[in-house]
Amino acid sequence: MSKPLSPEAFKSYCVYQIYPSSFADANGDGIGDLAGIESKLEYIKRLGADVVWLSPIYRSPQKDMGYDISDYQDIDPRYGTLEDWDSLLKKTHELGMRLVMDLVVNHTSDQHEWFKESRSSKSNPKRDWYIWRPPKFDAEGNRKPPNNWASLFGGSAWEWDETTQEYYLHLFVVEQPDLNWENPEVRQAIWKLMRWWMERGCDGFRMDVINMISKVPGLPDGPVTQPDRDYQPGYQYYCNGPRVHEYLQEMYREVLSRYPNYFTVGESPLTHDPRDLLPYVLPERKELQMMFQFELADIDGTHNPLIPRNPSLLDIKSVINKWQAFMFNHGGWNSLYMENHDQARSVSRLLGFGVSTDKKTFNFDLYDEDLKKFWNVGAKLLAILHTTQGGTVFIYQGEEIGATNVPRGWSLEEYKDVATINFYRE
Repeated sequence: MSKPLSPEAFKSYCVYQIYPSSFADANGDGIGDLAGIESKLEYIKRLGADVVWLSPIYRSPQKDMGYDISDYQDIDPRYGTLEDWDSLLKKTHELGMRLVMDLVVNHTSDQHEWFKESRSSKSNPKRDWYIWRPPKFDAEGNRKPPNNWASLFGGSAWEWDETTQEYYLHLFVVEQPDLNWENPEVRQAIWKLMRWWMERGCDGFRMDVINMISKVPGLPDGPVTQPDRDYQPGYQYYCNGPRVHEYLQEMYREVLSRYPNYFTVGESPLTHDPRDLLPYVLPERKELQMMFQFELADIDGTHNPLIPRNPSLLDIKSVINKWQAFMFNHGGWNSLYMENHDQARSVSRLLGFGVSTDKKTFNFDLYDEDLKKFWNVGAKLLAILHTTQGGTVFIYQGEEIGATNVPRGWSLEEYKDVATINFYRE
């Protein structure tokens, strides 16, 4: 895989995303693993894939299915070993495909050694590797978080630490403290671990919530848009922040520029304006090759992604036209996906199965009947819509066979994702 590629080679790729725990189980323990993935590489190649993207496989307490990383330079035992990864890489390359890792560096696990040191005392050298703040107090003297930001998974985005008597920021679950990217030592540590994987043979990275790594100085309160809630969305203060492009350009200089055949795609939640994403992907800016935008994926969403609405054909057409035209006319490039590990299956979401004729109610019996009648042709039509746009195609495991959502009869105990569990609790 060392043969130099065209700088625009990524534009012709088809990327196959694997969620390791549910893909292929080689040792029979009920959890997918690296050996299982390796056993399916010929199948993936036959589909026409050029790139295999692995969702997180690093060592992790699994509070958020691996997106809480406790060691970036080791494989979680449930998936195998570094030697298993080397074997997977070798076979992937032999088949003419590339292997891409998920890079999760907005936050770590609270079990990462960096955070253990950071929370041990205010004088620890790694204290400033995370975002710590003293409490506020109300008129009655009750302790309050430093600001009113809500976590994306519910509740406050701040957690009180008894040991050092301060709060730390976690935009996601409590066990995922946010790294302080303003600290140059943090950035150098991230560049080091990226180079370590690239030297081992990794071909690039999908970068998780990369548009959230820069926060507005002062961390001001978010506007009150949900008066019935104690904590408010603070998106404008941590999405596409003031230094995010500076950090990504530094990443290019320190890491990516050393590996001419690299592959990158960034994730950008809560960003529906193409003007905000264009700077990330313009080639002359030397940041990333592509960004995932969520406007099409969220088109059936409401204030809660687990309570969908039924979008119209015109809604879908409008979003597709907007992104296709803007990126084409301004020198950018689109990443194309209909579903991934964060969204329900596109066949189930976008074809209107189970929605009453007045589009106001949902009926599971109607869903079952619709699925029987229209699943085959509907899945094929979605695939045509997906793959005939301009951009790099991303396929989520099972999408190629028109996979639908899990059975509606599952109990809560059978769900492992944080969003579903938190939704049930609320």
